Amino acid sequence: MTDEERRDHDFSEGQGFDEPYEGFDLDPPELEVDPDQIDPVDSRALADLLDEHNVGADDVDAEQLLDVGLSYMGINRNEQAVDTFERAAQYAEDDLVEQEAWVNKGVAHAEMEEYDQAIGAYKEALRIDDDSVHAAPAETNLAYAYWEAGRTEQALEHAERAVEIDERSGQAWYNRGFFLLERGLAEEALDAFDNATRLGFRNAEVLQEKARALEETGEHDRAEEVAEEAEQLQAEQQERLME
Repeated sequence: MTDEERRDHDFSEGQGFDEPYEGFDLDPPELEVDPDQIDPVDSRALADLLDEHNVGADDVDAEQLLDVGLSYMGINRNEQAVDTFERAAQYAEDDLVEQEAWVNKGVAHAEMEEYDQAIGAYKEALRIDDDSVHAAPAETNLAYAYWEAGRTEQALEHAERAVEIDERSGQAWYNRGFFLLERGLAEEALDAFDNATRLGFRNAEVLQEKARALEETGEHDRAEEVAEEAEQLQAEQQERLME
């Protein structure tokens, strides 16, 4: 989920925030759940419901609980998202689901600038499996969290690891390029940015960083062209947001 790119999940599309708890599966015989009991603006509704009924792992669909956490993030209820993802990890019987819960928990912490907690969540995800489908996003987000926490060498180390795990991740290549550029390795950063765009990870931020790398390698004319392209793309993105 970097964190700012989701990050390994896209909270803006396909999550159904209008009715985030529709289909939430808590149906042991002794527990009848009224969806109206769980209001997305109620900070404790989900936790209270689970605690009150002493719900066990067999009674909870952890994947749907993940959807609830994503829904909380979609309305900027990140504290509630953290709690929900932690519960999803607790109830998950499948390692991949548990790992995804920890990655998302890290993203929610990062949204609140709680980078030490985010680092801990990503490391827990990687402890479960450091080579799964969720491992590269975990490494990518871990690199970002380390960077924000001021631990730059560890940031580059985990950005490199993300690319090793998934060479098809444009986000991972962009992160690698950013951290290389920050360490003054502009030519290597350019290669990483080019890989990111070839893989479809192309936005104004990527182009801005590429322009900066071109400036540092002395390709001033090309840097100006890319910077203008970045400005145009940023304007188009803003127009779409206003529609």
